[in-house]
Amino acid sequence: MGRMIVGACITLFVIAFSFFVYFSVKAFNLEATQAKESYSKPKYHLVLVPEEINNDYWRLVEKGARTAAEELGVTLEYAGPKQANLEEHINTIEMAAAAKVDGIMTQGLSEEQFTPLIDSVIKKGTPIITVDTDAPNSNRISYIGTDNYYAGLLAGKALLADTDGEMKVAIVTGRFDATHQKLRVQGFKDAVKEQERVKIVAIEASQITRIQAAEKTYKILKEHPDVNGFYGTSALDAIGISQVVESMGKNNDMYIIGFDVLPETVNLLRNRKIEATVVQKPYEMGYQAVETMVKILEGKKVSAVNHTETKVIHNKDLPLQEHEMIEGAGR
Repeated sequence: MGRMIVGACITLFVIAFSFFVYFSVKAFNLEATQAKESYSKPKYHLVLVPEEINNDYWRLVEKGARTAAEELGVTLEYAGPKQANLEEHINTIEMAAAAKVDGIMTQGLSEEQFTPLIDSVIKKGTPIITVDTDAPNSNRISYIGTDNYYAGLLAGKALLADTDGEMKVAIVTGRFDATHQKLRVQGFKDAVKEQERVKIVAIEASQITRIQAAEKTYKILKEHPDVNGFYGTSALDAIGISQVVESMGKNNDMYIIGFDVLPETVNLLRNRKIEATVVQKPYEMGYQAVETMVKILEGKKVSAVNHTETKVIHNKDLPLQEHEMIEGAGR
């Protein structure tokens, strides 16, 4: 009798344990199925290649691109040189193409080197959009960014409107070999060329760093102590220029116009250490770049050129949507 009771207990235990295992597995499979169903694989894998990944300006471009990527359900990779380096920039594009990503967004920094590179990548099946700096003679599908010649023209016109009398102007540009920097310089030159009172006496390159912008400003002022105007064509130039001008006690006699509205630039403008700056829309560039690339991958027609807004602002303009100016969001 005792054996029968023990046997019955064992049987009941086995049955109960079997039910437990069965329903546990069913529950696990259900959860796994639900998790699988809830996970949606990103439609596309895109790569944004900036001039330098830690540059504050390019971080704003990245921010806009990531917002669009999240909204559109695509994967965005942000990769490139830590400091401006043409060879590394090109290598990053080549590696992205070799990895068979769905689309690449990049600057068209050097017409000579980027045109054949872009054409080669596109020929192999990877679409490319240029951002911030165009490569108009390449087969890039679309350009998203500033009309850089027009931006330089606006800077030159601002200097003419804001100053009187003889102006001896020095230009600190990001790089001599970068297409967008060349266009910003040329636009400025064309704006002032017919004004006899304005003479451009020196042009130096900062290599997109505030340290070299400061070093080149010091060099210019030592060689041309009568300079009374500076134009900086990349985001960090006006910051470096103003530091040296202030250290040499020349603030009251100097007109400085810069580029972009990084927080430091806005503070300089607010404190009247620079007179004006050219506003771009880096956040909008990044957002539109991803948005446009997705349209391309979906087979939709897109414009070959999409110029984002450009204007010059002064101290008096700062109370108007300052946060929006810094991010360039417009959203």
